[in-house]
Amino acid sequence: MKKFVQLTTLLIITALTLFGCGTAKASESVETVKIAYLPITHSLAALEEADELADNENVRVELVKYGSWPELLDALNSGQVDGASVLIELAMKSKAEGVGIKAVALGHKDGNVIVVSNDVKSGADLKGKTIAIPHRQSSHNILVNDALSKDGLSIDDINVVELAPTEMPSALAAGTIDGYCVAEPFGAMGVSIGAGKVLYTSEELWEDSVCCALVLTDDFIENHKDTAKLFVEGYKTAGNNLDADTAKKVAKEYLNQKDDVLDISLKWISYDNLEITKEQYEELAEKVKTYGLSDNPPAYEDFVENDF
Repeated sequence: MKKFVQLTTLLIITALTLFGCGTAKASESVETVKIAYLPITHSLAALEEADELADNENVRVELVKYGSWPELLDALNSGQVDGASVLIELAMKSKAEGVGIKAVALGHKDGNVIVVSNDVKSGADLKGKTIAIPHRQSSHNILVNDALSKDGLSIDDINVVELAPTEMPSALAAGTIDGYCVAEPFGAMGVSIGAGKVLYTSEELWEDSVCCALVLTDDFIENHKDTAKLFVEGYKTAGNNLDADTAKKVAKEYLNQKDDVLDISLKWISYDNLEITKEQYEELAEKVKTYGLSDNPPAYEDFVENDF
């Protein structure tokens, strides 16, 4: 009987060891893509993909949250992450400075607004006002310039300040700024609390505007070609899957915002067909030069990667 118990124990240990080895080999076959993001609606496609690939046998997404664009950009530029959902102008600037990155998809379509105090009746009323943007290198800066141009003004007619997105709704409510343009859901927050109203949506100023992009490092693309391909395909699929209900579910999971804020914000944005076209990019590059964000933005062929 003792020998039988010993033999049974040995067989169990052997089986567990083999099973454990099998599990280890399976997990080793899964490649992880480390993606930096900010908790904004413009990142929802990356967040949705992370959920969709949670049990994928080939590729998974490790999300790394940051609190500001400078922090995220530092991680991207130094190779701490494999890619990021980032303001495309910041990525263009990094590329121009020699950082090895490629833009592989849009972050979203539309999804930006210019919010102003309730006493601003028209674009012409912006003259002499203080308008906040999150960063000089941003589509929000471009959209403010577009709005001013639409109403016969220029950037010299207003006072532009850079402000953390989280501070903008309260600054508008307090009257320390007269308006702002920023990634969502912070525009919707200002509207939700009654501090301001929408003066322009992005599509009223710049049809098919480009704002955030998904970028990957050259190192990751070159050394993990198959994984990069699967990841980008999964990202575009995730974007197509972000209908109104799914987008709100993902936003509630990751953004910690109230329902009314999300309901307002998600009316302004979409995530389908996220490929970056040459026409879109060249219009962006022209605006970047026109409004003084950069004298020499990277060429489409050097910066955008659509084929893997």
